[in-house]
Amino acid sequence: MRVNRRNFLKFFASAGLLGFGQLSCSAQQSVKAIYARLDEALAKPVLKKEYFTGQVKIAAIDLLRNGNNFIVHVKSTDGAEGFAMSNNSLMISLYPIVLQRVIPYFIGKDARDLDSLIDEVYVWKSNYKWQGLPFWACVASVEFAILDMLGNIAQKPLGLLLGELVRDKVAVYQANNHRGKSAEESVALIQKSIEETGAKAVKYKIGGRMRHNEDSYPGRTEALIPLVRKVLGDELTLYADSNGSFDVPYAIEIGRMLEDTNVSFYEEPCPFDQLEETKQVADALTIPIAGGEQESSMHRFRWMIANNCLQIVQPDLFYFGGFVRSIKVARMAQANGIPCTPHISGSGLGYLYMIHFASCVPYIGPYQEFKGFNRNIPIECLTSKLESINGNVDIPTGPGFGITYDQKFIREAINVLA
Repeated sequence: MRVNRRNFLKFFASAGLLGFGQLSCSAQQSVKAIYARLDEALAKPVLKKEYFTGQVKIAAIDLLRNGNNFIVHVKSTDGAEGFAMSNNSLMISLYPIVLQRVIPYFIGKDARDLDSLIDEVYVWKSNYKWQGLPFWACVASVEFAILDMLGNIAQKPLGLLLGELVRDKVAVYQANNHRGKSAEESVALIQKSIEETGAKAVKYKIGGRMRHNEDSYPGRTEALIPLVRKVLGDELTLYADSNGSFDVPYAIEIGRMLEDTNVSFYEEPCPFDQLEETKQVADALTIPIAGGEQESSMHRFRWMIANNCLQIVQPDLFYFGGFVRSIKVARMAQANGIPCTPHISGSGLGYLYMIHFASCVPYIGPYQEFKGFNRNIPIECLTSKLESINGNVDIPTGPGFGITYDQKFIREAINVLA
């Protein structure tokens, strides 16, 4: 069956995920009604405060470093603790922001007010002037540790703190980045990664990443698109990501090639901040358009959802500021019949955060992004092997993120100072 937007959404209906089909955008609905529906979804609280009978006052938050790994450690006045791995590749440059503009705001606050705290840290000391990935990735690192602490206090897994558990395992798609290699080399490497994880879906890279139609390897994109399908066969679900490589005419041309090879979504055809151009591509094609990895604005996500600029939204749990904000995007998208398949950062424990997000968000895509397990971080999980078995990963069910860190790894970490 050829993949287009109608068939893509039909999948969710058949899976019981589109019980609100009457809410799908249609020509008869006014823009005002659409925005009202999104705002209603946006206004709902995320953290379930009923699990906590008393105040959970944050006493201390430390940023620790062990080698190239950055760990946020939060402690309440009652001695409860939570830990989270930062995005290590970002924190090496961003640590002054988290130390000077994020952590001080949260000290002394009641962690049960997390929803409003995430909103208020944005305006504290004019932090809104720092809007973007560098600021929100720092907020996410702190939020993750606070959520882990709250899970430990309530003795609940993360998904139950933020919603209802709707699945106990996640089907993954194998993400690859072989730009700079020929089409033939790329396909061989993709095959190898699929064999290792058993994934039933894969995302491959096309274009030259924000290079104005210039390919990363001459002729690679046009050769790769048909070759991936030919070599990997018709049963594998394929996604393609251009990372903003094309202008509108060329993006449409490439999109039609993807449609001809039954690719299931087309990610970031145009540069991520070119919203009108992305919408032009979406309007011209039948393949679902995915995006949002680089987005840091709730208001722009709201616009993209309301105006059918995207058919799959992809907030990054780090880049967009954490679970609370990303779940709000997922709820807006669901209210308009659009699935949320988050982008994940490969650094640190991005895969772990992704599967916990999937545990409590009902309206996600059939497969979630996966870039491999980080075995360099010494953790133990008693409720999941944290392995991809036939393309599925079991979601931990222990308190918080459901993992424990090797205590020697934590003891040997040093406090990062501004």
